[in-house]
Amino acid sequence: MSWFTDWFAATDSEVARWMLQRGVAALFFVAFLSSLNQFPALVGEHGLLPVPEYLAGFHRLRRPSLFRFRYSDRLFRWVCAVGLVVAGLLVVGVPQMGPWWVPLVAFLVLWALYMSIVNVGQTFYGFGWEMLLLEAGFTVAFLGSDQVPPPRPVLILLVWLVFRLEFGAGMIKIRGGAEWRNLTALYYHHETQPMPGPLSRQFHLLPKWMHRSEVVGNHVAQLVVPFFLFFPQPVGSVAAAVVVVTQLWLVLSGNFAWLNWSAIILAFAAMGDSALHAVLPFVPADLSSASWNAASPENTGRMTAWPASGDWSAWVWVAVVLAASLLLLVLSWWPAKNLVSRQQLMNASFNRWQLVNTYGAFGSVTKNRVEIVVEGTLDTVPAEDAEWREYRFRGKPGEPERIPRQWAPYHLRLDWLMWFLPLRTVHEEWFYTFLMKLLNADPAMLRLLREDPFDGERPRWIRARSALYEFSSHAEFRETHQRWVVTPLRVLIRPIGLKDR
Repeated sequence: MSWFTDWFAATDSEVARWMLQRGVAALFFVAFLSSLNQFPALVGEHGLLPVPEYLAGFHRLRRPSLFRFRYSDRLFRWVCAVGLVVAGLLVVGVPQMGPWWVPLVAFLVLWALYMSIVNVGQTFYGFGWEMLLLEAGFTVAFLGSDQVPPPRPVLILLVWLVFRLEFGAGMIKIRGGAEWRNLTALYYHHETQPMPGPLSRQFHLLPKWMHRSEVVGNHVAQLVVPFFLFFPQPVGSVAAAVVVVTQLWLVLSGNFAWLNWSAIILAFAAMGDSALHAVLPFVPADLSSASWNAASPENTGRMTAWPASGDWSAWVWVAVVLAASLLLLVLSWWPAKNLVSRQQLMNASFNRWQLVNTYGAFGSVTKNRVEIVVEGTLDTVPAEDAEWREYRFRGKPGEPERIPRQWAPYHLRLDWLMWFLPLRTVHEEWFYTFLMKLLNADPAMLRLLREDPFDGERPRWIRARSALYEFSSHAEFRETHQRWVVTPLRVLIRPIGLKDR
């Protein structure tokens, strides 16, 4: 069996495991923190789409959730508190110091708790990076602790996850809008993406030949490079480095919650310690205190004796890893089939546990940025010449002179849903409820905004209109010092008010 244990134990992946476990745990921490701050106002007991009403509409909630039979904001906050504590412990490496089953249980707890939130979060949790975090958390759970070597089957499955994430995104673009095929997609993307960042305008103003080069680089990174992730070292590490660099480019150019950071962290699954030490000599050669670690000089050559004769715990660990790997391998059939399908699905799950999903983003690019502007007035008559004051959002563009902020990996869910409204319709249930909350100056809802123009006072009327937002050119900025050129379009929801006003 020595040949099997030699293959099973990925002795050159200690840094990879260190990064994967702590990185995924850090993303869980951000996800729970984001939910704690926003979930009650959005879908809590008195939210825009209340969870109790959502659950009451189903005789049986098919997707698993701890809130299936009972939901309260207090119970939700306890779930988030537990998630934050467990994620924090994993980030600092406390569970990893114990037996192999301790980090396994810790990550499965994070997976179960966050899945409970996602499965009742409705449209506010309908993003691809939610299922990506769930799948990553479940898979990373089987990387074990410092007491066992990093298991190669799990690392291969994590590389398979990166492959689906990158290649799926590449294929959805090739099959999507013509702008990806004629290399013009980035003429528009930096300006029209859901939530621009501080540097998005600078990216948008790059010469068009650079935008075309960006698209070519994107196609290479997503359609060619992912295959090399499976190659032996150092090719796998080089391919992973390309993934990291391209994802960092996306981090600099926009705000996509933890999507890009997930890809960066998961790419370490394809990196070998020797390659990392060659490029980053400051990375410690020995990140583990375990006796098995071959990186320590006193332990050189001992890996051939792992697991030791009679070490039943290690063999149980091997059996658990193989069982989980077999499960994920079987579940891989459906997303693999989807990748080669002409009717490729984007960000879809094929099972109720949201494991081994299919991913993709921006199959087509919006050509114009239309923003929904929400305004209120204290005037008795809501005429056009009334004093209309605009509500300011944290991440959504507002004032023409304001620099967009960097929020990722933190996720502003309300702002993202506001971006989708012009692409769909403003006549969505949650948006009308949102307007009613503003009419009532609801404190929980106002805390999600950056600025309440009425300082807690209830407006008499409220309306929603549309406006075209375009990045200003260098010449326009020098003249006006405004980063956006804003063109009002039309009123979409005429003034509405409360009967008691």
